[in-house]
Amino acid sequence: MNELRILQLHANFIEYKPIEKEVALAEECDTKERRLEELVVLFTTVEEDDDEAVARRAVEEVRSSLEKLKVNRILIYPYAHLSGNLAKPATALVVVKAMEEHAKEIGIETYRTPFGWCKQFSISVKGHPLAEQFRLVLPKEAKEKEAVSKALKAEEKLKSSWFILQPDGKMVPAMEFDFAKYKMLEKFTRYEIEKVRAAEQIPPHVTLMRRLEIADYELGSDPGNFRWYPKGSLIKSMLEQFVTEKVIEYGAMEVETPVMYDFRHPSLAKYLDRFPARQYTLKSEDKDLFLRFSACFGQFLMVHDAQFSYRQLPLRIYELTRYSFRREKSGELVGLRRLRAFTMPDCHALCADLNQAKEEFIVRFNLCRTILEKGLELDKGDYELAIRFTRDFYEENKDFILSMVKLIDKPVLIEMWEGRFFYFILKWEFNFVDNLDKASALSTDQIDIENAERYGMTYVDEKGERRHPLVLHCSPSGAIERCVYALLERAYREQQRGGTPILPLWLAPTQVRVIPVSDRFVKEAEKIVDEIEKHCIRVDLDDRTITMQKKVREAEMDWVNYVLVIGEKEVTSGILPVRDRRAREIRKLRLQELVNEIEEKTKGKPFKPSTLPKSLSKRPQFFG
Repeated sequence: MNELRILQLHANFIEYKPIEKEVALAEECDTKERRLEELVVLFTTVEEDDDEAVARRAVEEVRSSLEKLKVNRILIYPYAHLSGNLAKPATALVVVKAMEEHAKEIGIETYRTPFGWCKQFSISVKGHPLAEQFRLVLPKEAKEKEAVSKALKAEEKLKSSWFILQPDGKMVPAMEFDFAKYKMLEKFTRYEIEKVRAAEQIPPHVTLMRRLEIADYELGSDPGNFRWYPKGSLIKSMLEQFVTEKVIEYGAMEVETPVMYDFRHPSLAKYLDRFPARQYTLKSEDKDLFLRFSACFGQFLMVHDAQFSYRQLPLRIYELTRYSFRREKSGELVGLRRLRAFTMPDCHALCADLNQAKEEFIVRFNLCRTILEKGLELDKGDYELAIRFTRDFYEENKDFILSMVKLIDKPVLIEMWEGRFFYFILKWEFNFVDNLDKASALSTDQIDIENAERYGMTYVDEKGERRHPLVLHCSPSGAIERCVYALLERAYREQQRGGTPILPLWLAPTQVRVIPVSDRFVKEAEKIVDEIEKHCIRVDLDDRTITMQKKVREAEMDWVNYVLVIGEKEVTSGILPVRDRRAREIRKLRLQELVNEIEEKTKGKPFKPSTLPKSLSKRPQFFG
């Protein structure tokens, strides 16, 4: 689907100067430098099939934003870098002119940079939360062309009753609950009830993932598909390893299954209509295929062919899907929060009956908490629990549902359905609420009462008869990309509170950086780096020809956990001044003391060496 894309920046000023023509249709203009102050700059990318109606709608959306910002001056800046699906220059020029004309018609003081030119510009963007916004303006008549399941259509029409359930068992209608002590739960509740998924501005983690060279949009792919730089690939890989280790400790068997499946397979066709997700589709010879949106299909087809009895239950099976695909709406694709291609740890458990399923459910509930709290180092104040079920299930299982609330020991959001729309009767998620008050599910689990029969999965019971098990669907961490999103959003929140943004030590791309005070001490610094590296600690050396002060400042910008500055005194005494980022102080330690501390803090966590050159002077700059 095509849309008009606008990066909207509330600026103190912008200075720009046309340099050279880029297309044959470039407008005639002078090449003087111009400056505008106190305005909103609209970096605008026109995609194929955009028209004047979309242009006018974009201006109307911008106008409502201008009222909030208390500004009435805009600069329309044609900008071809927000999409790989560009309109032809003639079409793009018509659209930006239509934007300019309509903005003037409704009383906005409007300027436009010349079309078709390479321009040099400088901009100063204001620092408030609404200063940076990203807009996707869709054609009015646009419709989804991808396959849409009946379950997804049902979800869009779904009517729910919302409550807050407290650890003492009291359940209060959500609109009557006193959120005074539970502000994050209030934001989460509002987000779930209002169902406004599209982001109106760029979330903080997008700026951070680029500046820290973790990840970025890949304009050469479909939206919602990302490139991961060496630092990001390292973080992502270690998270994958940690989650997988914990799931195997829990007792799951790891498998691998295909990424594409046949639409016409009888079991799959029925399941597709019961799962609320949009699919990528493709053709191969005489088959219509879809890319998987979870590991369910492959695991279920595998279990269908397996022989097992009640003695092997609960039977646990796991795959780290690299990748799962869902064609989320383009307006909802912002940063790492919601993607179209993602890495999903997917763990199923087959249980003999509801009693066994409920026991297993609690085991997995605690597994998920361990992964979030010990791995991502989130505490229970960093995420909110939602539990969703049918009214009939609640009436028959109140104590069981309350047991989960007691484990988390704080009020939780309840969504109650009068009837069953999906294949599951119970679902819960741990949700992270970000700095734009958008919520995203991390860990989740479901009790599925349909798919064992649909896929012909059976076990042999005590009487020798074949029976269909219940199936639990769990992602113990949620998408790995969302874990990175949550870490960055939480770090930004900590910074806004006056704290220091930081990643968990075991995930930090650089755990220790060694900085020689001058070229004289590079050799000594290299010896220290080599010694630290022997202990499976990620350490690098800033041997660049810049000032020591700038090196220290850039180490802070890189969120390096420990920084060592090495000079004559340190070499002679063996006492190192360690800049401890988390403690926000300089500590005097011997090298072995620092090594012991890092080993203790990262004990039980995966380790991978960095693939970046050890010396900063040899590293490329991936972004900026």
